[in-house]
Amino acid sequence: MSMKHFPFVVFWFLADAVRFVPVQEKADITNYQPVLTPPEGNTTFLDGTSWCVARPGVSQGDLQDALDWACGMGKTNCGPIKSGGPCFEPNTLLSHASFAFNSYYQQNGNSDIACNFGGTATLTQRNPSKTSS
Repeated sequence: MSMKHFPFVVFWFLADAVRFVPVQEKADITNYQPVLTPPEGNTTFLDGTSWCVARPGVSQGDLQDALDWACGMGKTNCGPIKSGGPCFEPNTLLSHASFAFNSYYQQNGNSDIACNFGGTATLTQRNPSKTSS
């Protein structure tokens, strides 16, 4: 049994199987046009600004669990929302969770996966730090 050698191979991982598929040699490829796409999961809005905030109406228990995760295992700096911190007020669970969620989101690539928190968060184009008049 003779096997041909190919200079390029594509690997597909399906379950536990690996399939090898030969690809054309570089010299054979004509009219190559690279396609540039944003990183997977990137949901930054067109103006380049987005924030991750706590979703209103979520149960207090789910919101507290998500906040605890963000400030714990998520390694978000939650010092500013502790008593006496510059972002402590307003002293509400929704406000504190929004601060922690957005901090995590900004530190982790502004991708939709970094703004989920078990469904307790959502993306917005409105700066949550600004009050509407």
